[in-house]
Amino acid sequence: MSFVVARSVVGTMLHLAPSGPLTDAGACEVLESTIADCIADNHFQLIVDFEQVSLIGGQALEIIQGANNRLTHMGGFLKFVSPSPLIKAILIATGLGDPVALGQANFGELHSIGSHFVKPSSLKLGEILLELGMVTQKQLADVAHLQAKSNKRMGTLLVDSGAISDRNRLAAVSRQTGIPLIPLRFGLYETSAIQLIPRDVARRLEVLPMFKVHDTLTIATNDPQAIPALDEIQDISGCRLRLVLAERQEILKYQIEAYSGNEFMPELVDNMATDIELVEQDHADFARIDEMAGGSPVINLVNGLIQRAVRDGASDIHIESGRNRSFVRFRIDGVLYEALSTRLDLHPAIVSRLKVMANLDISERRMPQDGRLQVVTQGRTIDLRFSSLPGIYGEKIVLRVLDKNQSILDIEKLGMSAVNLNLLKKLLGRSYGLILVTGPTGSGKTTTLYASLNQLKSIEKNIVTIEDPVEYQIDLINQNQVNESIELSFARMLKHVLRQDPDIIMVGEIRDRETAEIAVQAALTGHLVLSTLHTNNAVGALSRMMDMGVEPYLLSSALAGVVAQRLVRGICPACKTTYLPPPEMVKKYHWPESAKLSRGRGCPECYDSGYRGRLGIHEIIESSDTLQRLMAKNPTKEELLAFTKAEGYPTMFDDGVSRALEGRTTIEEVSRVIHEE
Repeated sequence: MSFVVARSVVGTMLHLAPSGPLTDAGACEVLESTIADCIADNHFQLIVDFEQVSLIGGQALEIIQGANNRLTHMGGFLKFVSPSPLIKAILIATGLGDPVALGQANFGELHSIGSHFVKPSSLKLGEILLELGMVTQKQLADVAHLQAKSNKRMGTLLVDSGAISDRNRLAAVSRQTGIPLIPLRFGLYETSAIQLIPRDVARRLEVLPMFKVHDTLTIATNDPQAIPALDEIQDISGCRLRLVLAERQEILKYQIEAYSGNEFMPELVDNMATDIELVEQDHADFARIDEMAGGSPVINLVNGLIQRAVRDGASDIHIESGRNRSFVRFRIDGVLYEALSTRLDLHPAIVSRLKVMANLDISERRMPQDGRLQVVTQGRTIDLRFSSLPGIYGEKIVLRVLDKNQSILDIEKLGMSAVNLNLLKKLLGRSYGLILVTGPTGSGKTTTLYASLNQLKSIEKNIVTIEDPVEYQIDLINQNQVNESIELSFARMLKHVLRQDPDIIMVGEIRDRETAEIAVQAALTGHLVLSTLHTNNAVGALSRMMDMGVEPYLLSSALAGVVAQRLVRGICPACKTTYLPPPEMVKKYHWPESAKLSRGRGCPECYDSGYRGRLGIHEIIESSDTLQRLMAKNPTKEELLAFTKAEGYPTMFDDGVSRALEGRTTIEEVSRVIHEE
């Protein structure tokens, strides 16, 4: 389909509406000839409508800037309207858009093209930070004292001391110098600009080339006062420089993508709204789809998706088609975020490419399929679990990302409180008994089991696992996978494992009565057995085992303890701030009046959520003589709850509240994950 620029006359002004990305030579040629035709027809007041433009490159910016200069000399003008957030950022970065006007603009407002510069402030950096409320007078005085003894700049010393974040420093520098501060993202750089600066130079000088417009190169830097570095870039590129401020870690992060050779297609950064229309896929050309899946653009697209998911710490990648667009979402810290959207006709090609990678049947589109694939990216080996499910608009794909480098195989790093950690170590130190780890799907049970096994492994012990599937391989541990297709179930394999002279047995999940009974018998006959259950709390695990048909007197003798857990999001360190809790909350939880809580304001590092990373909250019930006597009487769940409350066992909510007081998470997050009992 050829690139088209629609025209419409409104009063004395002529509106031009390009549709699609303005990045390739063909689209730019159409835009240039359209503007030339308009001027030849004596239209000197042009409005470029960016509503249907997903991405714009340096060549198109040159055409627009040149046309504006030409029209201005003729007494006319060229203005633009309805830019997306990405187009706004590009125009601000390259100086063609007014950052103040665009920052305050509503949709549909007209803006002028030109070289826009914000007037620098006459205030010093410390005065700006003080005016913005980012520092106190005492902090400035302390840093001024340190500055007298060192050659470091005030902003650097404030960041090093933890008084402000690097983003706050850059915000003040932006106000002081007039250089725009822009969060980097895909689409804010192009290959033609990247190629002007060699990779090793960009990494050494910590800059990211963004766009070249005529003889001006826009670069992102963390230090606009690094004159020698800027002079070197100017000499290498042969261009004048236009600076944009960006955080150092953002620059380094996008350098990897920019210099990797895996370019994102314009469709990947397309975030504009489109008209709703019914798409009929019954007669899709599957031969063409398979041909597209083998083409390098789709290969690069899939590779780029996986790279970005790994870099952002996503646990799952969701690829799904809607009525008129295909969407990709990443699950980060337990919450789904939209990463990008693509044209609908690319969706089947992406699905086919992933099926090829997972060695699945690409012609089967009506039945669900499961598979596994392994990739190496950024020097790390990543396992991906593939699952497809047919839907009314096409197949939905979910990829579970298993990053061995991010796996926690040390119980010291599980984030447990000191009391719970010591209690878990005590349970693992037993020579026999049943330890149950319980919680809903995605609560970190498997991670806790793997970390426990890693703690227990020894050349002197025979440790055998039964899993579905085996997620991480650990040395000195005999790991086995169930296979229901040949009737090799948990229960059947557990019977054979007991003949392997094991010291410690890990059963991935207790799903039925037979597995539960064999696990209990193994614990009674001198083995340490670790397993998981899907229940809401520790007491629920005991009730579930008895409901499965395990004799209460056997369970009471076999049980060593139960660990119940949830995962809560941690506060983003980049935008963390403290505040005083309201008096009613202090009174409710019996906190001291000096208690302080923390929360995240939201920043690009945390997808504006205020949270980054996760930690576990736990409750642990250790078997005691009193509990054994109660369990032998086949108690109800209510009786077990009353017992744990009377004995003073801390609940998961109690553990979460203490983590909030430590400043590691928020009360709101704890309440979201688990209700107060």
